[in-house]
Amino acid sequence: MNAKSKVLIVLGSKSDEEAMKGCLRFLDKFEIAYSYEISSAHRNPDKTRQLAETARDKGIMVIIAAAGMAAALPGVIASHTTLPVIGVPLSGSALNGVDALYAIVQMPAGVPVASMAIGSHGAKNAALLAVRILSLSDEVIENKLTRYQEELAGG
Repeated sequence: MNAKSKVLIVLGSKSDEEAMKGCLRFLDKFEIAYSYEISSAHRNPDKTRQLAETARDKGIMVIIAAAGMAAALPGVIASHTTLPVIGVPLSGSALNGVDALYAIVQMPAGVPVASMAIGSHGAKNAALLAVRILSLSDEVIENKLTRYQEELAGG
């Protein structure tokens, strides 16, 4: 994990990388340092738990977790940290990501996960939400975000 990272991105599978490219590009655009890990909640639960439990001590402020099908990853991570967790449901099953969306939005009380849209649009919005969270305590990021919002509005 990069010592200066503010965002930790965790993918459930290497096959999820393509859908997350927009997320990475958006964080790069805002010059937000991030760390990137692949760790399945099912295949490597110890690594997943360790990533979540040690993230705050390493300076991480927001975790983005992306997974398809059962999409347990965001919820498992949220159960092992007090940091904000943003879940990105990905397609990859016969249900085209709807199963992942339901898994992420139906977290039990006490284990909050913010859920984005399915796929690449959700990945980009996850990065944008992370930037908004970081802007609360960083004026430089806040100024970049304000300029971005103005560009979106055509101003």
